[in-house]
Amino acid sequence: MLKKTCFTLAFAAVLLLAPQLHAQRPPRKTTIKLASMVPENTEWGQALNKLAAEWSRVTNGEVALQVYANGTQGSEDAVLQKLNMNTIQAAVLTSFGLNKIAPEILTLSCPFFVRNDAELTEVLKHVKGDFEATINSQNYFSLALVRGGWVKFFSRTPVFVPSDLKRQKVGSIPSEPELAQAFRTMGYQVVMVDQNRTLIALRGGSIDAVYQSPIAAAGFQFFGVAKNMASINIAPFMGGIVLNKHAWESIPARYRGELIRVTQKVAAEIEVSLLKLETDAIRQMRGYGLTENQISPRQQQEWYDDVDRVIPSLLGTTFNRAMYSKIDGILKAYRSRQ
Repeated sequence: MLKKTCFTLAFAAVLLLAPQLHAQRPPRKTTIKLASMVPENTEWGQALNKLAAEWSRVTNGEVALQVYANGTQGSEDAVLQKLNMNTIQAAVLTSFGLNKIAPEILTLSCPFFVRNDAELTEVLKHVKGDFEATINSQNYFSLALVRGGWVKFFSRTPVFVPSDLKRQKVGSIPSEPELAQAFRTMGYQVVMVDQNRTLIALRGGSIDAVYQSPIAAAGFQFFGVAKNMASINIAPFMGGIVLNKHAWESIPARYRGELIRVTQKVAAEIEVSLLKLETDAIRQMRGYGLTENQISPRQQQEWYDDVDRVIPSLLGTTFNRAMYSKIDGILKAYRSRQ
């Protein structure tokens, strides 16, 4: 009887103590591995490290963001594969990586479609939500979309009008086949060349020009050979921070709203730093001999007319027809008010 009583009391004690033992158990830590092509020693790279610290702070250390910078996880195609396999859980992607998830986003990169910062602000006000919804409808979750600056022409000889560029061989990287096809349709001599061989191709004469962001042109030293930059904006490019959906759903629901808030706050800081970085890159390249060829309004119109001529053949193939029509309507309404 005594043994039975002792067993009953012990069992009751376990039942009473179980909730306390469970409460004292440390919370499960979730680690999110984020891949980035961005060098860690840049402002953007430092901002991602700041983001990791913010994630740890707002989740009391329960969610750790581990940043793999400097392209150590491979190309954007490789990163997307790893996202799908959950080898990594998050990534910083450019317009071309985002295009693989939401093809509508590449419509912003249609040459000479969106022409300046004011127009881009107006367009994003109306379509950014559409882009995010499309990403979220796939096996991903969009944490932030960021403007990354403008693509420009860099060339050996000055470029003012389309005919100037059509006499030159234009380098295009394989990860951007849609943009390469658009330029081919417009009548340009497009040569596919890997990014890490572009400077060699410029020096060797197998290409004469490239379309790149000033940040990339400065970083890869393209301006040392392609010493001319046309002032006209070809297209904006976007960056985005995305997670795979499994990783997002593994984060405790009580933290998700705050993680979105701090990520978008840091993303806004990244956007400002990128615009400053673009301005600084152009200024520094000028100091090393880059010439910025100023395109007149009449010359700008030649570029716009040149692409308008081939737009019908690009819609539904290279660029999303429905998104093009929506953005076109936004731009026409905006321009009519200016």
